[in-house]
Amino acid sequence: MSDLKIIKGDATSPQAKGPKVIAHVCNDIGAWGKGFVEAVSRRWPEPERAFRRWHRERAGNDFGLGATQIVQVQADIWVVNMIGQRGIRTARSRNNAAPVRYEAIEKCLHALAGHALALHASVHMPRIGCGLAGGRWERIEPMIVAALCDRDIPTTVYDF
Repeated sequence: MSDLKIIKGDATSPQAKGPKVIAHVCNDIGAWGKGFVEAVSRRWPEPERAFRRWHRERAGNDFGLGATQIVQVQADIWVVNMIGQRGIRTARSRNNAAPVRYEAIEKCLHALAGHALALHASVHMPRIGCGLAGGRWERIEPMIVAALCDRDIPTTVYDF
């Protein structure tokens, strides 16, 4: 079992040696451009291009809630696009529920674990699902621990 590390820093600049996987949550409507993805796109164009293609060609692939897409961006770094939110929040109101989908994030985390184990990689991420997706860290942190840390996958969460 590995402890979940929470540190100050930038998840797009993972603090570890060896293979690294950077994970983040995406929406199921193909929108890309706010939140953590801005930092990803500033660093590497490949994850956004792959995500947009994945969405565009969704009739013939697995694009949807709970799906993951892994994109290599450097020799030892991969980005995993995890679809864990339904749509996007357009305004704050009582009728505009948070787009986070906890079951989808949990499914994505288990797929992420498979990617990390296959690559012998550590996992790095922001507080997934808690920004624009509107999720609660108290619900997401135990999912991360169960899917990754309990499988002895070194995992670091970055607070910017």
